[in-house]
Amino acid sequence: QVQLVESGGGLVQAGGSLSLSCAASGRTFSSRAMGWFRQAPGKEREFVAAISWSGGLTYYADSVKGRFTISRDNAKNTVHLQMNSLKSEDTAVYYCAADRSTRGSTNLGDYDYWGQGTQVTVSS
Repeated sequence: QVQLVESGGGLVQAGGSLSLSCAASGRTFSSRAMGWFRQAPGKEREFVAAISWSGGLTYYADSVKGRFTISRDNAKNTVHLQMNSLKSEDTAVYYCAADRSTRGSTNLGDYDYWGQGTQVTVSS
């Protein structure tokens, strides 16, 4: 069992930065890949970034590559998403999720635990 709690969302102007955090509980955290997804109003939930259990592999959606950075601290059971150069199209609810595997995936169906989400709003 893994419980996930996101924090760090808020309102920011276009071009600004935000850092999201995900605190995880459960003994299996360090053996799981982790991911961030987002869902804008009226749209499907989409992949943003993922990181393998060790942090050695990372994956990004093309829309955020070069602007967002995912990282993790297994000693603290946390995952972070640093978001820079934010755009209005980044506005969404951001969700942290735990992958069933260690490697990481861009596929929403590979994740079996989800946080409640945190709102990110980018004003233009």
